[in-house]
Parts: sequence; C-alpha cells; structure tokens
Amino acid sequence: MTSRAPPISPEQTILQLIAKYSRDVIAQVRPDMTFSYISPSAERLFNRPTTQIIGHHIAEFVLEEDLTLIAQATHQVVSGKADDSVVTVRVIKGDGGLIWVEVASRLMDQTETGAPGNRAVIMRDVSERKALEDTLRTMALKDGLTGLANRRSFDETLLMEWKRTARARSQMSLLLADIDGFKTFNDAFGHQVGDDCLRSVANALVSVVQRPGDTVARYGGEELAIILPEADAQAATIVAERARQAVEDLQIRHAGSSGQVLTVSIGSATARASHGGSIGMPQALLSSADRALYSAKAEGRNCCRAAVSLVER
Repeated sequence: MTSRAPPISPEQTILQLIAKYSRDVIAQVRPDMTFSYISPSAERLFNRPTTQIIGHHIAEFVLEEDLTLIAQATHQVVSGKADDSVVTVRVIKGDGGLIWVEVASRLMDQTETGAPGNRAVIMRDVSERKALEDTLRTMALKDGLTGLANRRSFDETLLMEWKRTARARSQMSLLLADIDGFKTFNDAFGHQVGDDCLRSVANALVSVVQRPGDTVARYGGEELAIILPEADAQAATIVAERARQAVEDLQIRHAGSSGQVLTVSIGSATARASHGGSIGMPQALLSSADRALYSAKAEGRNCCRAAVSLVER
C-alpha cells in the first residue's frame, strides 16, 4: 500500500506562497557555505534555476572582490559577536550580469557538537538604491559650476594619492592655478560672464591632463588645482606650462590684464616619499605649491613657478 504525504497545512501553504512570490530571496546556508535551500524567487532575481544554486558554494555567485565582505559578516555571526549581519555585495547573474544584493543572515541552529549550524539568509536586490547612492556621492564630490572635483573631493584625493605614493616610495606633484585679476574681470563683465569664464578655464585645464589618474579640481573661488600622481618635477613643469598656454589661447578679453586677455598664474610642487618619519604630508606639498603660486603672482603673473622638491625623510 502506497503511503501518502501528509497534507499541507494552511500555514505551510502561506509560507510557500511567500517564498515563491516574494521579491526577496529566502535561503538556508549550511556551515560549509553551500545552499541547502533557496526560494523560487531566486530564479527571477538571479536568472538561474534553483537547481543551479542548491548544493553550490556561495563563492560561485559572489564577485571575487566582495568575498572578503561575506567572510567578515559570516565570522561576526558564527563567532557570536553579532546575532545577525547585513552586507551589500555584487552577485553574478546567470547571464553574467552583476546586481547589487543586500544579504542579511542569522544563525538558525547548532550542530550536534555545539558548533554553529545552518544560517537563514534573506537577499534583496538593491541595485537601484546603490545607483542612487553612487549618484548622490558623485554629486557631493563635484563642483556644481565647473563640473570639476570640488574641495572635499580634492582633499580626499590628495590624501589618498599621498598614501599611495608613500606605500610605493614614489613621488607626486601638485599644481595650483589662479586666474589673474578675476575680481576685476567679474566687476567689469558681471557674475554670469565670470561663471562662463570659470567653466572655460576649467575645461582648458582638463584638456591638458592626459592620464586617467590625474585630477583637476576647483580648489576655491577662482583657484584650481591639478593632482599629478607619480609625476616628477619636470613632468609637473611641462603640464603647468601647457595649462597656462591653454588658458591664454582661449583669448578671453580682459582689459585689466597686461596682454588684454585672461591668463592664469601657476605654482607647482613635487614631493618624494622616502624612509622614516613625516614632514606633514600632504599638507606640506599643498603649502609648497601655494608658495610657488604666490611667487608666480609676485613675478608678473601669467607664468609658472616651481617650488623646491620635497623629500619625506
């Protein structure tokens, strides 16, 4: 006589419907990080049949760069340091595409030896939210007038590049450019024309920067900056002169200038990381470039001046 499966209770039916039609993916993960169960909604979210997921290790589906985040979150839960964990990682879909997924997990039980057992995992597509966050961050780091990196972005990038320079025991350069007689220009033509002028000068500086890692920023007011990772003093001098010439070539009329066209003065500084202590980098590099800019202003404007190279000893 064939035995019949026990009838499904109304509660079980409801749970099955939730698992099937929920936008979130519900899963159970074994201690060895393989899936023992995943809800049918995974097929819509990950573009994979559940048979291609159950029994497979989570590392097969998470972008390699994000596996450290998964490992850290898992450690928090299985070590008892946290009841649950939430982490956002990139998941590889069945068609090879990537989506951002928020992964929340909680320990369900223990093994017979008392070791951490299975974990309940809920996964949610947060790609739209992540895109919005990235857009907002980009807007927060961009100057609204010129489209260049703003002061906050400049400060962050300068510090990041110096740390990278120090690790590599390499060098980097910084240019500070100031529009000559900009207040007079603004007074003569009005702020709208002044804004157009700033945008034109910004574009001119961007046009002479050729390497992807270089950064052009609006440092403040009519002062712009160019961060040149790994550039020595000679390379910085070349870029500075190209930038000065590019602005002069705009031929923006400025009666208050000696040449009757708008110009910039540029100060450059270079620092090399070596062994030992610190001389207050990258602030010292910034101060050195600022002094060089002051020299360019004092020596007639529309020129470039370089500071003595700094060495962190």
